[in-house]
Amino acid sequence: MREGSLEAPTRHVIDWTDPDFVNQSKIDEEMRRVFDVCHGCRRCFNLCDSFPRLFELVDESKTSELDSVESLDFKPVVDACTLCDMCFLTKCPYVPPHEFNIDFPHLMLRYKAAEFQEDQSSFVSKELAKTDRNGKFASLAAPIANWATKADNKLTRALMEKTIGIHKEAAIPKFHSQTLVNQAKKEPILINTNAPAYGQKAVIYATCFGNYNNPSLGLAARAVLAHNGVEVQVVYPGCCGMPSLEQGDLEKVNANAIHVAKELRPWIEKGYTIIAPVPSCALMLKQEWPLITPHDENVQALSHATKDISEYVVSLSKTFGLTEGLKSLGKDITLHLACHARAQNMGQKGAEMLRLIPDTKVTVIERCSGHGGTWGMTVDHFETAIKIGKPAVRQAIKNNNQLVLSECPLAGEHLLQGIEKEGAKNFTTAHPIEIFAKAYGVIN
Repeated sequence: MREGSLEAPTRHVIDWTDPDFVNQSKIDEEMRRVFDVCHGCRRCFNLCDSFPRLFELVDESKTSELDSVESLDFKPVVDACTLCDMCFLTKCPYVPPHEFNIDFPHLMLRYKAAEFQEDQSSFVSKELAKTDRNGKFASLAAPIANWATKADNKLTRALMEKTIGIHKEAAIPKFHSQTLVNQAKKEPILINTNAPAYGQKAVIYATCFGNYNNPSLGLAARAVLAHNGVEVQVVYPGCCGMPSLEQGDLEKVNANAIHVAKELRPWIEKGYTIIAPVPSCALMLKQEWPLITPHDENVQALSHATKDISEYVVSLSKTFGLTEGLKSLGKDITLHLACHARAQNMGQKGAEMLRLIPDTKVTVIERCSGHGGTWGMTVDHFETAIKIGKPAVRQAIKNNNQLVLSECPLAGEHLLQGIEKEGAKNFTTAHPIEIFAKAYGVIN
């Protein structure tokens, strides 16, 4: 037997339709096997709150071994997992193909799936995961929704904390009355026919966040691509299902995968690359969907045709060269590499892209922001999320670059909250593609 981490990690298909997948006794048996390995290793102690909780359970048990830990006490360990995949990709020496076959995040997902099937997931969590429905309704009354969810609205935020469990201090994304898809239809964009990459074609998959909460992200990506000669379309067939994945609702994720992949397949057949501006969504399309829906040809085709926005721009630069005209913004940048960007195993593409801007120093932070999607907004986990993000926050403050970017917009806002809690001021955040678009002068 030898240590792992000597070969590239591999992932197994998630056999969620097998009754054994959600069999409680089999899950408990597998958790005890995996947790025993984790307890003996502990390389992952500083990644997230799951592992400290697990090790504390063991250390404070009667025998200081797993045999005296009650199975009911495993739930807080599972609840602390945000499915960021960092343990699998950066720490664990026992991931497949090692014979120990440890995939901690997907084991946590299996536990969540069993909870969901037994209807043990909270009503609020299930409702928050319905991002398309929520986005459509909130967009119809965007000014009221944004007023009600502002962190300084003490009346409504206190009520939200009591009724739906969203922490009164947590930053909540704003909504826009005009979605990204609608704005793209109303505002046609000219393609730069003199660009080195002229003739390339891409579809921006708007994502629920980009469509309802942050259209400027998609518009910036579209402007950069068009300026570089790429014929670009904006399409949104539906959510990638990451919020449902976090709840363990794999049937919903599967349905979303089949629907979205079917809608995007004609674009792929026409030679378009599918671009996801949010890393969590790119990860779903590239890696999670093929494991959950392995026999669907459309899903497999989409997996191979999808690129993260930073990944795509860097690819254009290396393959064709970019349109000239990038200008320094006169600011150095701190870039937080989002966990789901790192999980795509594509390298530091956000940093590579930003370094194409003249006279710009980019300092990278490779630590979790602590946000974890809706997980970090809840009363149960907001304070933990702030705690987990402190190393990244303190590094950002030490860098002293007022521009703190993240490929995950939610992570960026969460880091700003952590920075403010540390007493630092005048920091701002954005997505790297927005700064790149400003360096080109294609957006204000």
